[in-house]
Order: sequence, then C-alpha cells, then structure tokens
Amino acid sequence: MTENKAETHDSFPAFQGRTAVVTGGTHGMGRAIAETLLAGGAEVLLTGRNSERVQQARDELDSPAAHVVRSDAAVRAEIDALGITAEQRLGHIDYLFVNHGIAEFQTLDEATEDHWDRIFDINAKGAFFTVQRLAPLLRDGGGIVFTTVSNDRIFPGLSAYSAAKEAVRAFARVLAAELLPRNIRVNAVAPGFILTPSMGVAQLTEQERAEFIREGESTTPMGRPGTMQEVADAAIYLAATATFTTGVELAVDGGFAQGIGG
Repeated sequence: MTENKAETHDSFPAFQGRTAVVTGGTHGMGRAIAETLLAGGAEVLLTGRNSERVQQARDELDSPAAHVVRSDAAVRAEIDALGITAEQRLGHIDYLFVNHGIAEFQTLDEATEDHWDRIFDINAKGAFFTVQRLAPLLRDGGGIVFTTVSNDRIFPGLSAYSAAKEAVRAFARVLAAELLPRNIRVNAVAPGFILTPSMGVAQLTEQERAEFIREGESTTPMGRPGTMQEVADAAIYLAATATFTTGVELAVDGGFAQGIGG
C-alpha cells in the first residue's frame, strides 16, 4: 500500500478569481484542500492553532495567494480577529471549509469536564461561531463545507468527539436552511480512516499510528485507508461543483459506515 501524493484534477473548475478560507489548514486534510485550491488559482486564507505548523506552512507554501494565520477556534476573540483578517486580505469569500478539529480518547471512567469542554469548544462551538463570523463575507451562491467524521460506527473512548461531530453534522443541515435565501450551500464531508500524520487523534505514537492504519485496512471494505487528497477532492466538489446539493453529509470512507461487504 502506498500513500497517494496530492494532485490536481481536471474535473474541478479553475479557481482563478475565487477566494477561500480553510480552518485547520496548516496540515493534514485541510492542507490538502488549501493546496488543491491554490494549484487551481484560488487565493486562500488558511489557519492553524500550532505556531510551529503555521510557520512551516508559510515557508512551504511561499505564495502571495496563500495567507497563513494563527487562529484558535476555541477562542471567540480569535474568531473575531480571523473575520477582520479575512475581510482585509480577501474581501469576500467564495468557499469556507470549516475543517479544524481535535480528537482525544477518554473512556467513561477517564473523562473529565475539562476534556469535554475542550473537545466541544474546538469542534462544535468553534465551528458554529466561525461560520457566524465569516458568513457575512460569503458571496451569495458560495459554499460552506464542514468536516465531520464517518460516525455510524462508534469507537470506545470517543464519546465527546463523536458527539461534537454529530453536532457539526446538525449545524450543516440547519445552516443549509438558514442560508438558503442567499443560495449559499452548506454541506459536510465525513472522512473514515484517512492517512494523515496524526490519523485524526492527538498525540499518537508511531506504534499507535501503525496500529490505527492496520485497523483501517482491516475494517474498511475497500481494504485501505483513504488519502488526504481524496477527502480534499470531495470537500472541493461539495463547495464548488455540487451546485444543486445542500444539507448533505458525504461519506469519504471506503464504504466503512455503510457496512458494505460485511
């Protein structure tokens, strides 16, 4: 099994003259979304919470069309500052990808109130208020895509994370209705086992990551984890190409949640 490298696709429209914001865009799936948009000619503002990753993304992207800023979605003041920065650098936004998130394993016996607050502040509350702050900058006819998770099969220790992502799934449906008068489509992309540096879980050791990959190979009907580019392709499809689609959650999971083949 090999990891696919990021590549652009002729099936996507050209993005010249388009602008996008990608939260959680300095690494992983968000970075793949940002790079694909940039390769197509878009101007992209991407955020990260980790200062080292933010600087690394600035160094690696090294493009006047890439605006990399540090922003913590758990802090309302930083969401407000992101709105100001987006308006100053982009003016209006065509596509908004609410991709940031954090997962931590804590079982029923281990879970603390601080753990629940942290998970919900970042994944759910931060996602909602990011859209609230940036929605006025979205062009009518634009697209919003949340990143949720292939959540139909549940894993022990992920109560807070799974619940927070279900909340985000609900946001996508409610906001699709609220933003319908502006013809702004709101959808969600739901990854399954995806090959990312962290595999979606904070502070995995290399051994734990390898075990997670083996589990993904054995439980995913297509027999392999997905790639970051495959998630990026689906997210960009929902934002830019699926112009008659709103309020849906698109699984990108190799048939995992659908129970295909088993």
